[in-house]
Amino acid sequence: MRGVERMPKLQGFEFWSRTLGGARHVVAPMVDQSELAWRLLSRRHGAQLCYTPMLHAQVFVRDANYRKENLYCEVCPEDRPLIVQFCANDPEVFVQAALLAQDYCDAIDLNLGCPQMIAKRGHYGAFLQEEWDLLQRMIMLAHERLSVPVTCKIRVFPEIEKTVRYAQMLEKAGCQLLTVHGRTKEQKGPMAGTASWEHIKAVRKAVGIPVFANGNIRCLQDVERCIQDTGVQGVMSAEGNLHNPALFEGRSPAVWELAEEYLDIVQQHPCPLSYVRAHLFKLWHHTLQVHQQLREELAKVKTLEGVAAVSQALKLRCQEDMSRQQEGVRPAGNLADFHWICQPYIRPGPKEGSKENSGGRSKRALEEEEGSMDGLSKNKLKKQLRNPHKTFDPSLKPKYAKCDQCGNPKGNRCVFNLCRGCCKKRAFRETADCPGHGLLFKTKLEKSLAWKETQPGLQEPQQVRPGTPGGFSEVMGSALA
Repeated sequence: MRGVERMPKLQGFEFWSRTLGGARHVVAPMVDQSELAWRLLSRRHGAQLCYTPMLHAQVFVRDANYRKENLYCEVCPEDRPLIVQFCANDPEVFVQAALLAQDYCDAIDLNLGCPQMIAKRGHYGAFLQEEWDLLQRMIMLAHERLSVPVTCKIRVFPEIEKTVRYAQMLEKAGCQLLTVHGRTKEQKGPMAGTASWEHIKAVRKAVGIPVFANGNIRCLQDVERCIQDTGVQGVMSAEGNLHNPALFEGRSPAVWELAEEYLDIVQQHPCPLSYVRAHLFKLWHHTLQVHQQLREELAKVKTLEGVAAVSQALKLRCQEDMSRQQEGVRPAGNLADFHWICQPYIRPGPKEGSKENSGGRSKRALEEEEGSMDGLSKNKLKKQLRNPHKTFDPSLKPKYAKCDQCGNPKGNRCVFNLCRGCCKKRAFRETADCPGHGLLFKTKLEKSLAWKETQPGLQEPQQVRPGTPGGFSEVMGSALA
């Protein structure tokens, strides 16, 4: 694009006020959950800015289908303003991905907040927060080469002072808007605890760019209180939005109202069934604790129509519960409202989930202990629910004979007792056949030579060893393609 004159891109507060429309109510980037259909539902109910799910920069660069499925699928004017979020750990790859995405969004966000194990293995998200030189290079290069602003979403350090210096470093590198999740990377799952608005407030005072706050947002009153207490420009919601997409409207409607509206949007803007099922599990979370048999139905259905049917069945159960409800009776358990009303899910505090109360055992160990009486973990129980004939007994698993060369399972009818990969190489090298793997190198060579003999105008083939120049490798050059 050299030589093409671009309008100067907006920065900082001008970008926030003009491009983002001064957005205060923001839907967070959520893997497999902030897809187009969900963003449109959220926008209908008060969201002013949405992020895409986190996208892998490297995959986005190399895979055209990934780009099409996650961003290029269709132009939707209602889905703006929109920020595309990438995870990356290489400046060039990050910028290449951002250049491919910049024409479809209003800004590019770098994920520096994901605390999950997959981010640790992939070396991205919150696990880059100590690598300030790398982050500076990534942000500076993106700021220099992109036509849209670059933003960041971070988690805090335990120390407020270090968090402030971290934010200032990103601002200096070229970050134009900063989202601060007020938890450390260790605060997740049962250990999530409370987000620190003190950290967010300190960052807001120390930087000269707009700041969004993330954490402890369950209702509209939390949004207003967070803005007042921290001075941020906007508030981002993830978990609260998933349980009540009308959070930013200050409403708590009946679950089926939003579930039906979402399913209607999915008909117009399809997405993978796994996304739809996950959304309904969140929306119907409290009802599914009461009508657990329908939880199993929702987990097993394979079509969008099946998901809609289960949602309709849940609606009818709720309406029956409502008709039997006696006046003056309080909701069961610790719920603020009855289970058929959209409301936040309150995670157990750090004390309930801490090692102190779990005897030093890990979360995985506790889950497996709670999973079932016969020792199966929750994940294995789910798999068994989908396939009742599935067994996890090691003694009942089929035993496979191993390939003589590489150790992979060998083909049962392979003439060389090898796996397909090793067999293919050997059969080609020896000009042999292996009917078990469908490899017919010898047969094809013989047919080729026989055909040439019937063509008097063709030169007689030289008798050379297979694999030498002009020999079998040329005759059968495409056989291994």
